[in-house]
Amino acid sequence: MSGPLQVTVLGATGSIGLSTLDVIARHPDRYQAFALTAFSRVAELHQLCCRHRPRYAVVGDTDKARELQRRLDSDSIKTRVLVGEGGLSEVAAHPEADVVMAAIVGAAGLRPTLAAVQASKRVLLANKEALVMSGALFMQALRDSEAVLLPIDSEHNAIFQCLPSNYSQGLSGIGVRRILLTASGGPFRQLPLDQLAAVTADQACAHPNWSMGRKISVDSASMMNKGLELIEACWLFDARPEQVEVVIHPQSVIHSMVDYVDGSVLAQLGNPDMRTPIAHALAWPERIDSGVSALDLLKTGRLDFEAPDQQRFPCLRIARQAAQEGGTAPAMLNAANEVAVDAFLSGRIRFTEIASIIEDVLALEASVPARCLADVLSADARARTAAARWLQDRDC
Repeated sequence: MSGPLQVTVLGATGSIGLSTLDVIARHPDRYQAFALTAFSRVAELHQLCCRHRPRYAVVGDTDKARELQRRLDSDSIKTRVLVGEGGLSEVAAHPEADVVMAAIVGAAGLRPTLAAVQASKRVLLANKEALVMSGALFMQALRDSEAVLLPIDSEHNAIFQCLPSNYSQGLSGIGVRRILLTASGGPFRQLPLDQLAAVTADQACAHPNWSMGRKISVDSASMMNKGLELIEACWLFDARPEQVEVVIHPQSVIHSMVDYVDGSVLAQLGNPDMRTPIAHALAWPERIDSGVSALDLLKTGRLDFEAPDQQRFPCLRIARQAAQEGGTAPAMLNAANEVAVDAFLSGRIRFTEIASIIEDVLALEASVPARCLADVLSADARARTAAARWLQDRDC
C-alpha cells in the first residue's frame, strides 16, 4: 500500500457515517477521509471537516455550500465544498477515491451509489434503497464494472460472512437451503395490538438495541426495514423471495444465518454495533479493530427466536409481495414508505396508517419492468405523488 486508502463517506453526519469515521480514525495509517457529504447539517459537517480534513465536502444547496465554505475558510481548512446531486456523484466517482461508503438514507442515495459502482470503486453499501429501487440495473452495472460491492447492513454483512466466496453462482449451486434474516422486532414487538395506533414518533424511534436515525428507526418499528432487507438480500445473494425467511431475535446478537442443505446453520454473532460490519468491509478480506467490545456470551445468557406477527407487522407482508412482483413494485414500495414515514414523524398520520398508505399506492398500478434508470425514477415519482394525494384526501 503506497498510502492510506482514500474514503468518500456519503451521508457523513448520519449514524453510519459517524461510525465509519470512528473506524477510519482508529487506523490513520490505512484510511483517510477523502470526501464527506451531508444534506443540510452544515454545523455538524463543519465539525467533521475540521476533525478529518477531507479534500471535498458536499451539501444539498448553494446557500448551505456558501455557509460551509465560509466556515471552513475562516478556520483555514482547505476543504473544497461542492453542491447537490452533481457534487455527490463527483466525489463518489472521483479518480482519487478508493472506497465509497454509501450511507445516504433513502432514494437520494441511488445516483451517487451507482456512480461509485460505474467508476469501479470498492462500494460499502449501507443505502439499501439503491438495490431495492433498481436491483436488476444496479447488479448489471456491478457486473459491467470492476467495482467490489460489500454489504454494510448488519444482516447482509453477516450473510456475506457465512457464505462461500462463489455465492454469485446461485444459492442452490453452493448447497444453501435458505437465508435467515434476523430482526429485533423493534420497540413494539410485545405492545398490545390495540395500542399501536396511538404510539408516538419518539416511541417508534426508541429502538431497544440499536442507535439509528429516525427514519430507519421507524422502519424498524414497522418492520418495513426488514422487508427492504429481504428485497436487498435477493439481489445481493441471487436468492428468490421464498428462500429468505425473517426470524425475530430480540437480543440482536445473531445478525443473520445461512441454512445449508446438509443441516448446517452458520451464524455471525456480535454486539449490536455498526462499527463491526463497517470495519469488516473496510478491511476485507483482512480484519481490523473496530472499537467494538468482545461479545460476552455468558452475560448474554440466552438467545430467543420467534416468527413475526403478520397482523402486527403488515409492512413485512407488503414488502414480500413487492419482491415477488419485481419490476417497478419495489421502487414504488420504497417511495410510498418514505412519504408515509415522513408523515408519521411530522404527526400527520398514525403509525398504523404507514402500511395503509403503502398498500393503497401499490394497488393503483401493476408493476412493469424497469428497463432503465428513468423507469425506476418515474415509478418513484408516481408513487410519491399518489402517497401525497392519499395524505391530502385524508386531511380533507
